[in-house]
Amino acid sequence: MNKKICVVGLGYIGLPTAAMLANCGYDVVGVDTNKEVLDNLNKGKIIIEEPYLDDLVKKVVINKKLIGLNTPCEADIFIIAVPTPINENKRADMRYVINATNSIVSYVKKGDIVILESTSPVGTTTEIIKPILEKTDLEIGKDIYVGYCPERVLPGKILKELVENHRVVGGINEESAIKIAKIYKSFVKGHIYTTDTKTAEMTKLVENTFRDVNIALSNELLKICDNININVWDVIEYSNKHPRVNLLNPGPGVGGHCLAVDPWFLVESSPNLSNIIKLSRITNDSMPSYMFYSVEKLIKNTNKKITILGITYKPDVDDIRESPIIELIKILKENNYEISIYDPYVKNYPGIENNLMKCVQGSELLIIGVNHNVFKDINYEKVLKAMEGNLILDTRNSLDKEELEKIGFVYKLIGSK
Repeated sequence: MNKKICVVGLGYIGLPTAAMLANCGYDVVGVDTNKEVLDNLNKGKIIIEEPYLDDLVKKVVINKKLIGLNTPCEADIFIIAVPTPINENKRADMRYVINATNSIVSYVKKGDIVILESTSPVGTTTEIIKPILEKTDLEIGKDIYVGYCPERVLPGKILKELVENHRVVGGINEESAIKIAKIYKSFVKGHIYTTDTKTAEMTKLVENTFRDVNIALSNELLKICDNININVWDVIEYSNKHPRVNLLNPGPGVGGHCLAVDPWFLVESSPNLSNIIKLSRITNDSMPSYMFYSVEKLIKNTNKKITILGITYKPDVDDIRESPIIELIKILKENNYEISIYDPYVKNYPGIENNLMKCVQGSELLIIGVNHNVFKDINYEKVLKAMEGNLILDTRNSLDKEELEKIGFVYKLIGSK
């Protein structure tokens, strides 16, 4: 195999995809503007936490199948995997996609394939990517094959799910979809479905919106159960005994680059029709404030020091993008709480402390922000002795209430009586 691939964007999706393709025999150039990412990549190292990715990257770099550059180069296949965040008005910020596409225009030649992987609003491939590529004076769909193929992976299981999960490929035309599907077949064991670009774009957004709406229902139930003094966890457990009910867990909010962002793309495209989707986003975005009110009810003393355990958006990863715990910390600080933070997965967040006992020293309240597995092994008896107070607020239903109360903690689970 002598095809050369240029992957623009070496984040949580671009880097694993580049490494996987390099491992399949392609010559891969990974492009990024982050010098730290490139310096580490070219040494066979990574700066994100993801099981087995470090070994795979080291292997393909040693074998000279993957290198990192700060600008694109000529290739046969171009994959765009850059961020698509939302701005303060909850609208898609497409500048990274636009910049990435513009950056490859001078290198694209007849017969090349261009694939967008970034989760994007419906119409991005036809209304943003296609017009930029038309600057080449090559006919899109005939001289250049263009399409959209979003990832469907879970951080912490990315390499496994890149291989095993089904994929949807949307082509600007049928020939583009077929050619793109062939590339992914080199490592995907799941089924690859081909369709048009708008259907593929919509499918990706709907997958994440479904989960966001489900969580919003559970979070709204939490608030209702709090109001009428019912344990929401019992309600959800018993409701899920029904064979056609599967409520997800409530929590401090929804984070990550997908669930907390993608539904807004649908709201933006059809604001007068996406009422449930918008209300679900508003509900989930309200949860850090609701957690703050729970804190206010618990803390009665003048000592307002709180220790937060875990600030990532989900357990056992280092990803803090759109984390609701980050928002909770912001609200607490705005209300004059002293905050100390402990998260063994996060290295470079302001105020993070790598010594747990130093972190909890003198705290009135311990908040379990994320249910990292390592938190189950903490010696909470020692933690209690170092604290000034004895309160725990569990936002994830992750600890044993009886065990904690036995050693002297006052344990509060969100949504419980």
